[in-house]
Amino acid sequence: MPLYTYKHPDTNEHKDVFQSMNEEHIYVDGFGTEWKRVYFAPNASIDSNIDPFSQRQFTDSTGAKKGTMGDMFDYSAEMSQRRADKAGGVDPVKQKYFDDYRKKTNGQKHHAEKKTYESKNVKVEYD
Repeated sequence: MPLYTYKHPDTNEHKDVFQSMNEEHIYVDGFGTEWKRVYFAPNASIDSNIDPFSQRQFTDSTGAKKGTMGDMFDYSAEMSQRRADKAGGVDPVKQKYFDDYRKKTNGQKHHAEKKTYESKNVKVEYD
């Protein structure tokens, strides 16, 4: 049940009262005095202020989330785009991964880095 705060009109004393969301939100004390309800700004927060360069903040923000693997990939792509926007158009984390992949595979490009595929029979260009 949600907690609602009320203020005494004369003494400015505050009192927290558990009430159902469906109840009428008024509070009358034992002396018949009706207290005034106090409204607060909501404490909701979204992940808009996560540093896209911080692996720790990404892990902390996604650790408690529910969703699919596809949701995680979408969120990761969003962070990559934010890094690219801040770094002048190229995501430095992704670029470092591609560079490390080329070193490990004797110069082969990662499949996500390739713009075309060509064999003796076919040539495919990716958008």
